[in-house]
Amino acid sequence: MGAFPSNIAVSAFRPVATMRRIQATHQPANMNRLAKFLPLENVVLGLTVTSKKRVFEQAGLIFENQNGIARSTVTDNLFARERLGSTGLGEGVAIPHGRIKGLKQPLAAFVRLAEPIAFESPDGQPVSLLIFLLVPEQATQQHLEILSEIAQLLSDTQARERLNKEENREALYQVLTQWQP
Repeated sequence: MGAFPSNIAVSAFRPVATMRRIQATHQPANMNRLAKFLPLENVVLGLTVTSKKRVFEQAGLIFENQNGIARSTVTDNLFARERLGSTGLGEGVAIPHGRIKGLKQPLAAFVRLAEPIAFESPDGQPVSLLIFLLVPEQATQQHLEILSEIAQLLSDTQARERLNKEENREALYQVLTQWQP
């Protein structure tokens, strides 16, 4: 009996559906808000595009293939938000985001470009690191907090350097999901 932690012994008797629900909602203490909405499958390294339009189209494909959201819906909503002002933050990073009708919870994707592209950022620098965020049409304070956390992550010089250099997708994913403000 001493060889097994008590939480495993207790959970072994829970129905499978209950265990799956617990696993789906459990977020380890060392994970940040982004971890809940950014699956590893939505992390793309070395994407080759030549413009903001093309990277938005590729983001549409990521969300369509991984999350079942029509790419045109994603692209249209990203451009609608971008028309209000560039989502480029400077220092080579951007957080394109949009509201999606019918979406139940936020979704994110991370893209590192093979070559930086023009993005109308405040500092005029081209962008190579992008975190895309889709939120439900009725955005809440939680969504603003997620955006704020992403902006803080991308403003962290050490984290940004690791995101630019890390070649292993799983290791890069850990940088994204375990970073703490």
